[in-house]
Amino acid sequence: MNPLGWAGYGAQLGRARSTTGHDESVSWERRADAVAISFDFRFLGGSVGTATGDLVEEAFTDAREEGLPVVSVIATGGSRMQEGMASLRQLQRIAYLCSQHADAGLPHVSVLCDPTTGGIWASLGAGADVVLAVPGAQVGFAGSRVRPGPDPAYTSEGQFAAGAVDLVVPPQELGGVLGTLLPLLMGGDLRPASVPRALGKTDLPVDGWDAVTRARAPERPRAGAYLDDFFSVRVPLSGDRAGGVDPGMLCGIGLHEGRAVVYAAQTGTANTPAGFRTASRMVRLAERLGLPVLTLVDTPGAANDAAAERAGIGPAIAELFGVVVAARVPITTLVIGEGGSGGALALSSPDQTWIAPDAYFSVIAPELAAAILKREAEEVAATADQLKLRPQDLVELGIVRGVAGP
Repeated sequence: MNPLGWAGYGAQLGRARSTTGHDESVSWERRADAVAISFDFRFLGGSVGTATGDLVEEAFTDAREEGLPVVSVIATGGSRMQEGMASLRQLQRIAYLCSQHADAGLPHVSVLCDPTTGGIWASLGAGADVVLAVPGAQVGFAGSRVRPGPDPAYTSEGQFAAGAVDLVVPPQELGGVLGTLLPLLMGGDLRPASVPRALGKTDLPVDGWDAVTRARAPERPRAGAYLDDFFSVRVPLSGDRAGGVDPGMLCGIGLHEGRAVVYAAQTGTANTPAGFRTASRMVRLAERLGLPVLTLVDTPGAANDAAAERAGIGPAIAELFGVVVAARVPITTLVIGEGGSGGALALSSPDQTWIAPDAYFSVIAPELAAAILKREAEEVAATADQLKLRPQDLVELGIVRGVAGP
């Protein structure tokens, strides 16, 4: 097809076919665990034309009919100039195919190779449920010949830092990561996730300040220990897809007692807007794939500095509140440390929240409550008692369902 009558285009196609042994820049095959779409950069820079769109549609249609995930292995410079707007319109076509695949409850994983630029990055690549990238690859909407200049932002690592890539994976490890990830994404067992066992202290605090002190103890088990104990295998997923990453919110999908569970876990820090948006992304992914969710609460409170306000901390928390309370999949929550105000509550299931013996949950930190009430420093401990923030207090008040056992 030569919609623009581009001089020499037919000869270019002929040479590309001779060089690669393919009819187009894209080929696909059905495998046992997925339909794989592969780009060949040697074919006119992996560019996308109308015939390429036809092949992508064939692949997604076959995957949907067979109930299989799609894995897109991408190496492309973008749209094919020789076909003009007929080429560019393929991006809308591909976006529609991805949407249909998502509506069918099937996962899509993209693998970004060198380079992944232009409209295919901004449709097939970035639009996947999980985005993997090989180290050092050029990744960006602007290709090397049209962007302002060299910058780490236009790399796999730069996109990972900006929250657009979940994992940077060496080529020799891709098979293993995909072999672990794809079955998890296809899990589909909607029973609620089990309550993780308590890893720290097993006795209950004697008073409110004791509860706060235990939750803040440096030796108290954190999210990483709980996730390692709960999951036999897990794949971390990272980024809010809006330019941000919060290392204080660990997210991903793992295997617990033979079942796939999506997780979002606070690590004891004040979470940023990116952390709350990433957690919202996890719950939405779980909803689409029909998977239960586990959340671990551990934060002194949401970040409240000027940078957090400029980045939209209020809307990010509001979004997570809405996603959690309206979730169509079961969410199990365990408070494992500090449960500080709305930044903790946003990640908590409304009716399936438990607490560890060395944790607390409070409307506000006792020091801040005392400051607001204009109390002296020596009254902080008494204020902690008044807040009824101990695990046993929270059970009695009906805020949590119970205290996790060892």
